[in-house]
Amino acid sequence: MKILAVCRGAPETLPGRKTKTGINKHAVSGAVMIDEQGLLGDAICNRKHHGGRDQAVYVEGSLTLDWWAGELGCALEPGAFGENLIIEGLDNRNVAVGDKFIAGDLVLEVTSARIPCSTFAAKRGDPHFVKRYTRAGRPGIYCRVLESGTVSADMQVSYMPYEGGRVTMPEMMATFGRRLSPEDRSRYLAAPIHYKLRALIESEAAA
Repeated sequence: MKILAVCRGAPETLPGRKTKTGINKHAVSGAVMIDEQGLLGDAICNRKHHGGRDQAVYVEGSLTLDWWAGELGCALEPGAFGENLIIEGLDNRNVAVGDKFIAGDLVLEVTSARIPCSTFAAKRGDPHFVKRYTRAGRPGIYCRVLESGTVSADMQVSYMPYEGGRVTMPEMMATFGRRLSPEDRSRYLAAPIHYKLRALIESEAAA
């Protein structure tokens, strides 16, 4: 595996929207520093729902983007889904919480699946895209940064699957907003899931 593209965005206002967003990302040349807050110079405008330590880097697999290009009937430029990194040969459906991506000094740990929002739909210019994306079951991948590092396109990436019970990206999206069974709750909480999701599951268990 290798990094096919490193993408950053600047604050912009999408057509029909009032607030600024950093979802319009584009591939950059040269090396980019990534620390616990994400890519240096990448715009994160709504920090209530985006960014932060457990959503610092958004990853897309090239195989998933290829599938979407066929589904949408158009080429997808790097950053088309608002991703920070595109990893060659990766299918998002196979990724689980706790999996690690290592590129040079950078160590990323998967925390959660991307849940589509109205900003994403506005970027795609399709008010029905949230439902379409959810039905597809190929959500993007959010990661926390365990070790900071500088990355660039063409860097080799090592992939280390999580050794515990697997909570895959499609499963996370399919169960979003639903009450988990006791068995699934235990499996989710045993994995290094996003801290907000962990707090939600723990509160439901205590209720």
